[in-house]
Parts: sequence; structure tokens; C-alpha cells
Amino acid sequence: MEPYESAISWINEILGKYLYEGIFLAALLETIIPPLPTLAVFPSAGFIASQKGLSILEVIPMIIFGALGATIGTTGIYLISLKLGRGVMLRYLRIFRISECNIQRAEAWFERHGDKAVFLGRMVPVMREMISVPAGLLGMQVPKFILYTFGGSLVWSAGTILAGYYFGTVWTK
Repeated sequence: MEPYESAISWINEILGKYLYEGIFLAALLETIIPPLPTLAVFPSAGFIASQKGLSILEVIPMIIFGALGATIGTTGIYLISLKLGRGVMLRYLRIFRISECNIQRAEAWFERHGDKAVFLGRMVPVMREMISVPAGLLGMQVPKFILYTFGGSLVWSAGTILAGYYFGTVWTK
């Protein structure tokens, strides 16, 4: 099994035991280890919640924990980009097979859409893992970055977790 498949499997095991903490951890790791897809994990968490009989009100904290985990993790990458610059980020991202071309695309997206690129980027697969790098490299203000990141992550978290939750409720019927 590939390392990423193992990681997803491990996170899904944690979700089965510790749903709220697991979603926070999955979101945190997804932003620090870019190829880990929350698109695979968050709907699973929603599905698990539905199978455990959690109400929609009990799912709301999962959504918030997912957004918080993503915000904390991606803020770390943003701060590294802001303080240490392009060379360090390129070396770090090369470990995960993310090329300079990918960074340039994210920078172009950021320059085209301005600060709102962070909000929008947190809702676009692949871009969501990358958008903190150009935000840091191009010097976006920290409070604005955190606010836009949390907002976009909240929308992403809600959409993906609720999709899994509603699929799970239909599945049982």
C-alpha cells in the first residue's frame, strides 16, 4: 500500500473512534502534507457520523473542527512562505512532487483574484493546498489571510462533510 493510502486508512480508523478529533487532525495534516486529500476523508467522516446516528446539529462541530484544523495547518505553510521565501518553499514542496510550475499557477491565480483568491482557493481541490504559498510569498496581511482561510475552509468542510452525511442517511434507507 502506498504511503498516502496508508495515511488515509489511518485517518479513517481515527475517524471511526474519535470523529471530532479525527476531522481536525485530517484537516491539519492535509494542509501540511499537500497530497493528502480531504476530499477522500471529509465525506467519509460525514458518512461515519450518519451511520453512528449523529444528528445534523452534532455534525456542525465536525465542520468547525475541520475548518479550524485546515486554518491552523495552512497558516503554518503561509508563515513559512512569508518569512523564509520562495527557495525554502520550493525545496519543501519538491518533497511532495509539487513543481515550481504549480506554484506559478497558484501565484497567477492569486494575482488575478487578489486576496479573495485565498477564500476561493480553499474551496478548489488542489488549489486549496497551494494557495497559502503565494499568499505568503506575495505578503498578504496575516489577519486577512486567517479570516479568508477560515471562511473558505468552513465552506469546503461543510460541503464535503454534509455530502458524506446525506449520502450515509440515504444509504441506510
